[in-house]
Amino acid sequence: MAVELHETYKSRVVPALQEKHGYRNMHEVPHVQKVVVNTCIGSAADGKQALEDAKAELALITGQKPAETRAKKSIANFKLRKDQAIGAKVTLRGARMYEFLERLIQMALPRIRDFRGVSARAFDGNGNYTLGVVDQSIFPEVELDRIKRNIGFDVTIVTSATTDEQAKALLMELGMPFSDKAKRAAEAAAAESVAPTPEEKPNENQA
Repeated sequence: MAVELHETYKSRVVPALQEKHGYRNMHEVPHVQKVVVNTCIGSAADGKQALEDAKAELALITGQKPAETRAKKSIANFKLRKDQAIGAKVTLRGARMYEFLERLIQMALPRIRDFRGVSARAFDGNGNYTLGVVDQSIFPEVELDRIKRNIGFDVTIVTSATTDEQAKALLMELGMPFSDKAKRAAEAAAAESVAPTPEEKPNENQA
């Protein structure tokens, strides 16, 4: 089944980016390659149950079974053993990836209290963007009365862009609400609200 955001990318985003940035053909236009959703349970006292809860929530949000992530080395100060399960992650591609992005951008992010846009400074220098989500309750699939614990996670959007500027242009066209864009829009709206109407402008012919 076609995902609306993917259809939007093909029909509107690709032509828009070609026009703005001078890409000679559609194969040069950046695209999203994969989305990685990652969570870490840290040093939770009930580590095993916390991991199962995290995996269940990720599966609910993404529609895909998560894989466990394990510690690469032992750290005594954190009571961490090598190969100990410390979190879970999901890697999304294709239609499922676009479906998740669509829900994230259009439904989940706007549900954040006092939301003013996401940071435009979270690119890694290679055209990839990471967004931190404080808890899972912003997703409509999650029933608030069934949440056992708040689970924060990172969403990394991996693109084919070679620069952060190209990646940002791509994500903006897909609808990602960056805070600097939101600020400019708010300032423009404020300026329009205080601009005098033709009736309010002083008559130069009046003494």
